[in-house]
Amino acid sequence: MTQPFVFMDLRTADLEVSRRFYTELFGWTVADVPSGPATIPMFVDVDGPWGGFTPLAGDDDRPPQWIPYAPVTGLDDAAMRATELGATIVRPRVDFPAGSVIVIQDPKGATIALWEPAS
Repeated sequence: MTQPFVFMDLRTADLEVSRRFYTELFGWTVADVPSGPATIPMFVDVDGPWGGFTPLAGDDDRPPQWIPYAPVTGLDDAAMRATELGATIVRPRVDFPAGSVIVIQDPKGATIALWEPAS
């Protein structure tokens, strides 16, 4: 089986506390990666970023959590299939230079990101 996840996203209400916790607990490296006019803290290793931080918005009632990114081919079709199987879309499609993502919750509430890399 190939690696089922290609990225991890840490949704947190306090970026600095989370950053300090994971760097001290595991020795993980966090770098501020440029993204347009801003920077995004990301977990990095010698191969580049493998995870990032997403701040929880004030109106987001979901708890802090890790969200794995699963690669798919045909993002919109994969999201439609997921909803046919009982999933709910919790974050509609967002397009980035590196690819596109749709975040879903499975029928029991577990969250996963569907990721299609840019071609």
